[in-house]
Amino acid sequence: MKTRSGGLWAAVAVITVLGATTYFVVDHGRGTTAPAAPPPAVATVAVRKTDLANTQSFTGTLGFGTPAPMKGTGSGTVTKLPAVGDLAQRGKALYSVDGRGVPVFFGDTPLFRKLDNPDLTGPDVAVVAANLAALGYKVGHPKTFTFSEVLKKWQKKAGLEETGTLDVGQVLVLPGPVRVNSVTAQPGDPVAEPLLTVSATTKVVVAPVSASDVAAIKTGAPVTVVRPDGQEVAAKVTSVSTDVTGTPEGGAQGPPKVNVTVAPDDPKSVADLDSASVQVRIATETHAGVLAVPVGALLALREGGYAVQLPDGTLKAVKTGMFARDLVEISGAGITEGLRVVTTS
Repeated sequence: MKTRSGGLWAAVAVITVLGATTYFVVDHGRGTTAPAAPPPAVATVAVRKTDLANTQSFTGTLGFGTPAPMKGTGSGTVTKLPAVGDLAQRGKALYSVDGRGVPVFFGDTPLFRKLDNPDLTGPDVAVVAANLAALGYKVGHPKTFTFSEVLKKWQKKAGLEETGTLDVGQVLVLPGPVRVNSVTAQPGDPVAEPLLTVSATTKVVVAPVSASDVAAIKTGAPVTVVRPDGQEVAAKVTSVSTDVTGTPEGGAQGPPKVNVTVAPDDPKSVADLDSASVQVRIATETHAGVLAVPVGALLALREGGYAVQLPDGTLKAVKTGMFARDLVEISGAGITEGLRVVTTS
């Protein structure tokens, strides 16, 4: 019907369904009530199985490692020296003495006597035999000096006098391949003086680590090197020094530290960097194959402990394990991989 104020009509619809009468009022006038807003959606995340690790980060220097001094061997006058960046190669001369090149052999025992007798045996004989074999020569009996004729063949190819003997100073025995880091001598200096400093042939990272933290770092352990541009490079610990720098009281040198050397798995990953400050991340504790959620999914219970909340509001008590970055290890009844829980992050 029409209102006295002359307003709009209000229609009343009456519908009877199975004996029940329902009234619907449709108001075409003012004062229409808007429907209530739906409750806000909650963010959820799936419980996932993953590996968690706690890490420590150290600042290191990328380069060719800590250089070591190198003396010449034998007697005579240096007549030629290598250039910085040159590599010591097996069978190739690294420097010259009295106008003759001094080739490099690799091994752990330098020549300490003249090899000229087929009855000679010893570690120096074994080093020479091993190097000739590595250069492609058949030495026969490597533990005794019975390979004089083979030695002559190598001497001829190397441009040396074909004597079939080898004296102290005629070859330089190094522990392994090295790179010339600096040249400290000059032509005309005695050969038995420090001639060079040498370093690794490939780039490594040297990181000084607090002596109190170094016990958790083992040779061969995988690490991550973060370049200055943020790229992450897989690497491994190649050595942990036994030399400690600094003092317990600190002072100018700071607290005691130990150098940890790290080598990238792929040298090409740092080939474009000559020298740089980098970060080294080392895992100090690892939990493999655990169930984890973001830390924001944990709810602290009034009675103590933690729970996670399911999308329907149900709480499930959990036991927490390792915290690593923004994740936390959880376990408990009904906690399975793929279970969705409410999270704030």
